[in-house]
Amino acid sequence: MPKLLLVDDEDKFRISLTKRLELRGYQTVALDNGKDAVKVVRSDPDIDVVILDRKMPGLSGEQVLREIKEFRPELQVIFLTGQGNVRSAMEVGRLDAYTYLEKPCDFDKLISVVDSARADKAQVMERLEIPQVEKDSLRKWLIGSHNSRPGVIILGALLFLGLIFMPTPQRMINLLSAPKTEAGGDPHMGYAHYNKLKTGEAINEYYARSYKIGKKTTSDDGKKTIYKMTVEQAAFRAKVMLGTLVVAALFWATGAIPIGVTALLVGVFMYLMGILHPNDVAKAYAKDAVIFIFGVLALSRVISKTGLDRRIGLLLLGPAKSLPRLLFIFLPLMAVACSFISEHALVAFIMPMFMMVYVASIQREGIKKDHALVVIFVLSLCFAANCGGPGSPASGGRNAVMVGILADYDMAPSFGEWVKYGLPFVPVMALVIGGYFFIALRRKVKVKEINVASIVRQASEKIGPMDRKEYITAAILIGLILMWVTVSDTLGMGGPILIALVALNVFRIMRWKDVAGIQWEVVALYASACAMGKGLATTGAALFLADGFISVLPDFMSSGEGLAMAISLFTGILTNFMSDGATVSAIGPITIPMATIADTHPWMVGLATAFASSFAHMLIIGTPNNAIAYAMAKDPITGEQLVTLGDFLKHGFIVLLLSLAVLWGWTFWGYWRWIGF
Repeated sequence: MPKLLLVDDEDKFRISLTKRLELRGYQTVALDNGKDAVKVVRSDPDIDVVILDRKMPGLSGEQVLREIKEFRPELQVIFLTGQGNVRSAMEVGRLDAYTYLEKPCDFDKLISVVDSARADKAQVMERLEIPQVEKDSLRKWLIGSHNSRPGVIILGALLFLGLIFMPTPQRMINLLSAPKTEAGGDPHMGYAHYNKLKTGEAINEYYARSYKIGKKTTSDDGKKTIYKMTVEQAAFRAKVMLGTLVVAALFWATGAIPIGVTALLVGVFMYLMGILHPNDVAKAYAKDAVIFIFGVLALSRVISKTGLDRRIGLLLLGPAKSLPRLLFIFLPLMAVACSFISEHALVAFIMPMFMMVYVASIQREGIKKDHALVVIFVLSLCFAANCGGPGSPASGGRNAVMVGILADYDMAPSFGEWVKYGLPFVPVMALVIGGYFFIALRRKVKVKEINVASIVRQASEKIGPMDRKEYITAAILIGLILMWVTVSDTLGMGGPILIALVALNVFRIMRWKDVAGIQWEVVALYASACAMGKGLATTGAALFLADGFISVLPDFMSSGEGLAMAISLFTGILTNFMSDGATVSAIGPITIPMATIADTHPWMVGLATAFASSFAHMLIIGTPNNAIAYAMAKDPITGEQLVTLGDFLKHGFIVLLLSLAVLWGWTFWGYWRWIGF
């Protein structure tokens, strides 16, 4: 039964309204003052909606609203007052009241507003990241809801404890205790700090010496402090990092707790279990790659704010005057643009234009629906944007994570080097996507003529000519890309983007408010990925996993292009079920030591991992591009969903296979062999 809280100091009105509400099936708690109302809200979690008077003795309605929102921000509050004015209405709106009604109010209208407030509560809770857990059965409680899945949390805890207390595998003991020999086939070859190991030194000894962890002793002459760690102690820390990897991957894949909280949990394990000293854990979180992804997110907000993303979208759509031109000219241009500019912003801008073209086209033809045409519009745009990922480090946080992991091994590619190995893949893959949709659906399209150019002209007229802010932002963006290409070896990738953000502020284009509004949970995700990669690499856990993976691969996939194929296949499948950044965070620290063990250049497997994480075509949860395109692919009149989850699954699976085929044939066995490593 819905439960309401009615707060009004007029006795007759309160008693009368309470009776009428109860007759309609509402359980109602009626109070005559704000002080008691605040107490009830704090103590009774079953209150669904509050109906609140404005002018009362003691606490005013505005004060009560402020107190309620402090303790229960998701609670919907309806102001119902005979003492209304414009200033009061503005104040309650600022404090996030659901609505403002004046007495006398029609009772049926009040009921309608109450029901709407209850229906909207779930959306408010989701926006505020407040868990919605059903308690009427154990099964529902265990399943929970997004960001609160008790069953998965319990499973994660059990897996973590099981991993750290399991008997230590003999292979792990051998890897951690064997002395460095510098001979061929040395098992330490895949260790992140192999070059820093002294000849004859074991990983457990290096770990203790370099990070000052373990039992502290002094040298025979009493002048030098020595840190010693047994193999068992080193193995325990390696198992802790394995447990951390499993828990983080599980929580990121299922949404058991918020992404940012999982990112903090990685640090909790590293701090509490003594993986590294506190300062070293903090350093692991604060890498150049983290500064880079923070800057990219902030820059994307500024580009959207100035309207430059729309300008770029219009420029790309200019040649798309027919379906073949759309598929074979626009898609490659779009994919290349997504290698350097936020693909999410471009998809969000171009999708409404595609829907306008679609509606105008079917109306001109006198038909109600053209499913093949709308599938071509939506999915080709979405998949081309996804496949822009390999083009440069700026195209997604997953690439920044891989750069950070490679940096742990002192072999991170520069911006220009990444572009050299990744950008040639992008237009070829976009052409393949265009060819697939042209061959598969062209004959099913009912509309005979598609005039995208006219819609482009109309949109261009609406936003007018470029203004001063757009010109300045474009100039700074070009300068940023040039700095990445020319000086990333000395300034890293984070340095140039910080310079660009400061320049945007100097020209009064960017405010700190724009920076504060970025998705900080994404920054936390990539920071924790860097920290987890550091922990896995340092403890030898990554070496152990890589050694095990290599041992089960068939001979033709145990090194070189074959190893890159195996890793990209695994990554490409997994990224469809969890975010691209989380996929690289989980797999990346393992793939780099695999390369060293298999005598393969680390860039080959590292880039293969990052590239394949862009192939999340099958499910809308795979990437924000899919979610944005799916949400906008609706009939503007009826609200009907025009592109279904089945369309994503069917065409996305085929494009996933095509993406892997192009990656293997054109990239691994093609131009990579030509340019070499």
